[in-house]
Formats: sequence, C-alpha cells, structure tokens
Amino acid sequence: MKHPAKPTIMILGSHHLAGWDGDNIDDMRAPKRQRELQQLADQLAQFQPTKIAVEVDHLDSNLQQEYNAYLKDEFQLERHEVHQVGFRLAKMMGHPQIHCVDYFRSAEENPIFGGDPDDDLTDYYKFAKTHGQEHFLRLPSTKEKTAQDEDGTTRTEPEYEPIIDMYIRLNQPEWIHSDHQKYLRSARIGLGDQYPGANWMGYFWYPRNLKTYVNLTRITESDDERILLIIGAAHTFLIQQFLEDSGDYIVESPLKYLDATEAETP
Repeated sequence: MKHPAKPTIMILGSHHLAGWDGDNIDDMRAPKRQRELQQLADQLAQFQPTKIAVEVDHLDSNLQQEYNAYLKDEFQLERHEVHQVGFRLAKMMGHPQIHCVDYFRSAEENPIFGGDPDDDLTDYYKFAKTHGQEHFLRLPSTKEKTAQDEDGTTRTEPEYEPIIDMYIRLNQPEWIHSDHQKYLRSARIGLGDQYPGANWMGYFWYPRNLKTYVNLTRITESDDERILLIIGAAHTFLIQQFLEDSGDYIVESPLKYLDATEAETP
C-alpha cells in the first residue's frame, strides 16, 4: 500500500549565537567561526530545503529587508543564528525569501491579558528566588572549563566547542527530552494556590510553540516542501511533537546531515 506524500520539516535546534539565551557564546564573526559556519551550511544544504523558517515573529517586516540587502552584498551579518545560519544557507540555495514563523508577544501585547498583565501570576523566576525554589529553575547549558590566572585565581570560562559539534549535541533525542524536562520542572514553581510556573507555561510557552507550529503549516504550499526550521533548541520538543501528532508531516532529524569529522580542531 502506497502511503500519501507529506511535506517534510527538519528542525535545527540552536543556541542563540548572540548569547541571548544566557549561554556565553564567543564571537561568531571571528574567521575560525566563519569557516565552521560555512561547513555547517554546506552540510545542511544536503537536506535541500525548499524554504527556511526562523525564530522571528511572523509580523516582523525588517528581516526580509535585511535578507534582500544581503542578497545584494549590502548587508553585514550579525552574530545570531538567523543571520549566520539562516541567511547564509538561504542565499546558497537561491531562496528569494526568509520565512518568519515565531509568535512572540510581551505580556503587555498578549491579547489574553488585555494589555494589563499581573506579573505576579507568571513571574516564576522572581517567585523561585523569593521562596527558595531556585532548584526548579533552568540554567544555561554551555560547556565550561576551569582556568587559573597567574595570581592563582580560579575562574570558569566557556569551553571551545566546534559549531557542528554543538549542533550535534543540541539535536540528540536525549538532549531534546532532557531540556523539555527542565521546563516541566519550572512549571512546579509555586505554593498553595499560586502557580507562576504553570501559568507562564500555559499562557506563554505552550501557546508560543503551538502558534509557531501553525505558522509552519501556513507556509507549507505542497507535499513536496522540505522546510528547515532554525530555532532555539528549547522549542524542539514541543514543535516536533505538534508536527508528529498532526500526522501531516514527516519530521526529519538534522543528525543524518551533520558530520563532526569535518569540523576544525581548536
């Protein structure tokens, strides 16, 4: 029996290379990092994406203008993965457009709160700090090494990790599941009838990921689509779950295309 054709989506979970997620990432514009990023793009090109979707709000109009300028060599890429991975690969593939699929609203902009949010309902971080529940908080996951200065002072600094190695680590099924579990632990923050952790998950995190999934369906135009989604790795679990549970997509792992043996050694 022949199965009906379905569009394919590949999710590339990423650190925010500009350090937005609290991970101390070094400068992606350094020559060595640029060579690594080009190696990454060359490997991802094997997926042959028909569209590239990125973690930028779907109402953002500036990104396409930036990409248009980049196509004409009139724009310098910034550090973050939207530019360094998304723009680079889209240009290689000859794509005329970058697709913004995120749904990101501040509490004030969120229609659920009617423009008048009560921060105490969702500020799980503040609640955890003031009620001794810091052990439920998520922490940055950058690898660190210990170094010692000449005066004997011990300090920690980010351990150098080649770009391809980093993406292989972040897209392992075990890592994806473990990271999702950290969010579920954060949901437990609260006491009695106070549920700031669960409120944040229910009002912001789950709806944001669900709407990102919906936006992916809105840019899918045929069963032949091969969409590459570049997004913060924390989103991978839920968006993959929504895509798979829908039954409408084939979800492909980037691991089959990533080869760390091509990465430069530090």
